[in-house]
Amino acid sequence: MLDNETKRRIDTARDILVGKVPDPKSQVEQITIALIYKFMDDMDAAAEELGGHRSFFAGEFEKYGWAKLMSPGRGGFEVLNLYAEALTKMPENAGVPLLFRDIFKNAYLPYRDPETLKSFLKVINDFNYDHSERLGDAFEYLLAVLGSQGDAGQFRTPRHIIDFMVQVIDPKKQESILDPACGTAGFLISSFKHILSANRSNGRPGAALTPDERTRLMNQIRGYDISPDMVRLSLVNLYLHGFNDPHIVEYDTLTSEDRWHEYADIILANPPFMSPKGGINPHKRFSVQSSRSEVLFVDYIAEHLSPGGRAAVIVPEGVIFQSGNAYKQLRKLLVEKYLVGVISLPAGVFNPYSGVKTSILWLDKTLAKQTHQIAFVKIENDGFDLGAQRREIKQNDLPGALAAITAYKASIINNTPFDAEHYDSLSLVDKSEIAQNGDYNLSGERYKVTRDIDASVYPHVPLGEVCDILNGSTPSKTNMNYWENGDIPWFTIDDLRRQGRVIRNTSQKITDKALSETSVKLLPEKTVLLCCTASVGEYAFAEIPLTTNQQFNGLIVKDGYSNKLLPKFLFYLSSAFKDELIRLSGQTSFNFVSVSTLKTLQIPLPPLAVQEEIVAEIESYQKIIDGARQVVENWRPRINIDPDWPLVEIDEICELISGQHINSEDYNSEGNGVAYLTGPVDFGTVNPSVTKWTPVPKVMAEPNDILITVKGSGVGKVNLLNFQACISRQLMGIRVKDVETMFVYYLLNQDYEVFQDKGSGAAIPGISRNDVLSHKIPLPDLACQKQIIAEIEEEQALVEATHQLITRFEQKIKDRIARVWGEG
Repeated sequence: MLDNETKRRIDTARDILVGKVPDPKSQVEQITIALIYKFMDDMDAAAEELGGHRSFFAGEFEKYGWAKLMSPGRGGFEVLNLYAEALTKMPENAGVPLLFRDIFKNAYLPYRDPETLKSFLKVINDFNYDHSERLGDAFEYLLAVLGSQGDAGQFRTPRHIIDFMVQVIDPKKQESILDPACGTAGFLISSFKHILSANRSNGRPGAALTPDERTRLMNQIRGYDISPDMVRLSLVNLYLHGFNDPHIVEYDTLTSEDRWHEYADIILANPPFMSPKGGINPHKRFSVQSSRSEVLFVDYIAEHLSPGGRAAVIVPEGVIFQSGNAYKQLRKLLVEKYLVGVISLPAGVFNPYSGVKTSILWLDKTLAKQTHQIAFVKIENDGFDLGAQRREIKQNDLPGALAAITAYKASIINNTPFDAEHYDSLSLVDKSEIAQNGDYNLSGERYKVTRDIDASVYPHVPLGEVCDILNGSTPSKTNMNYWENGDIPWFTIDDLRRQGRVIRNTSQKITDKALSETSVKLLPEKTVLLCCTASVGEYAFAEIPLTTNQQFNGLIVKDGYSNKLLPKFLFYLSSAFKDELIRLSGQTSFNFVSVSTLKTLQIPLPPLAVQEEIVAEIESYQKIIDGARQVVENWRPRINIDPDWPLVEIDEICELISGQHINSEDYNSEGNGVAYLTGPVDFGTVNPSVTKWTPVPKVMAEPNDILITVKGSGVGKVNLLNFQACISRQLMGIRVKDVETMFVYYLLNQDYEVFQDKGSGAAIPGISRNDVLSHKIPLPDLACQKQIIAEIEEEQALVEATHQLITRFEQKIKDRIARVWGEG
């Protein structure tokens, strides 16, 4: 795991170079060359300490040693000339292995500023490497912060995830091992260590291997990468792990055919997730024709396994559930020939590089032939929190998951039953069930049974039997003939959020031309609108004919069921669909449920008279809720200002507490330290809610301080603090003296728009300290202040009771729907 000190040094090195080397790729090259230069000298020094001799910087090349370069007596230009000369001479140094010499080919110093170089080398000099992987850590972080790594869809695989995948696949000493997108060779090195550990003698890893076995093993470990920088780093990393002749080549796995006939017993990979704009132009040897890199890489890995081969590959969630033809063809191929299990990883495993949700595909050509089931393993905690810092935590599902996987493998090999109850992290699903509707969805959650149909007193029918289900669509936004002066309502989720679930109008309209020339369909009134993409489970009822975007499907009761199913009953029933739809979608970060899947959803179908009674009962509750909600949403504490009250500036009755900046590495999301409030996003309806904590505050806001937002979109918003906290520069604290705090708080709430006006007109709205201090408020005597506060608090109590009324009747609706499903 990359430490904060290494991050800081990399950031400092970049800051030093940026004025002289503005090109990010050149920055990468300069820092990489310097790190490897320093690392070679560290190896020489370590050899001397063990009684050996220098090999990298010896003889005529001794003068280029790092210690001599950094000698305090050297002047700036002397250091510059020596370093520049060393870079050009390094490829000629016979004491440096060929692969190291290759790294320095064409290396040069692109600037002639001695002060910049001395500052830069001083930062590099502070690097210490406990082991070679620190070099990889530093380089990968460098790529990540410059954006080139994330832009390519390449995300650093955490070491413990690599080791877990290797343990699942369990490579042996006689097997060939390949990573076709090897990055820094993490999977290859972990596999090598795993085999050494399995062949130990007298406690020494690898001691049981003969010299020939060790040589053969090293020759059987191979890697490809499209990036010459990654190839360089992999070569160095393998060399430092004892590989004198590492087999890493620069190769485009997806577009070149040169190595198509090379197969492997073991393939481990975390290939790039992202395809370049316009996709990839692969050759035609793939079983699945696609321009998506994640599809092609998985296809490549499956097809390049030897007859008894095994693989573990990290994939983004699109591979698991996307409905595109290439994705479905790939999943079909895997289920029928290769796939043994799917291991779901928590979103955030790749932080800080990416929060993308991923899974591990476990392939085994031998085991796949011996079982008719697919194993689904869910990992919720991997031993580290899922925030940007990835701090170690006690919760770790990986050992339990590995034990379950090992037991399941043994049950297949020995043809014995698998004790599923003993391993609750692993569930089994028949391949026939996965293939049932042709989607081959690989989301384990989709196949978990969550609702007992037999518990309902009413018969159940598939939704597709009673309803026509129509997709929504969006006419081209660039064709104004589809939008200008349109009068056909076009519904989006914003309309639901703006006016509630019963839709009587839409904010956007399309034209007759859009309806006739595009795939948009006009849905009749009394259509139930059900969201099946992203915000899965949101629903609405159309009281007017309308069209909708592709996020929603229209559920229209079929003519043959018009006397068996009330549209309004289906609408209220839809409130219970959400959990089931999310399950069917696989609980991914971008949920999606296809029409074919939606048609299989079973719904209870009471007699029409019972449906009418249920609708009437729910609508009576809804009327109470709507009335109560009007009260809650429209009430605001308001003080009627007496013109005779004197006006005073805030400065006269309050002290102002300024916010402070806290560096990102100095706050956390785990509750360590004091609350750190960063702006209006931290504000709740009554008190600020806390999402960050810091152990290093300089200035503290105290309970009963009023917080006001002074920068950003929420300028002028106020809140009352009821705990000690550190506040950011987006906020100021107002500490009231000698008057009633709540009176000032209510007045400032009332004056929100005044502050908002003062902060308008800039790209980032803001008000100054003086804007707050000079703000005037009317101030009656203390007795009057207390009386006003008491009246407002009485009103608040009534509003809160009304809010509880809403909650109670919303629960009544849920309970009534639950009884229809047989859950009440």
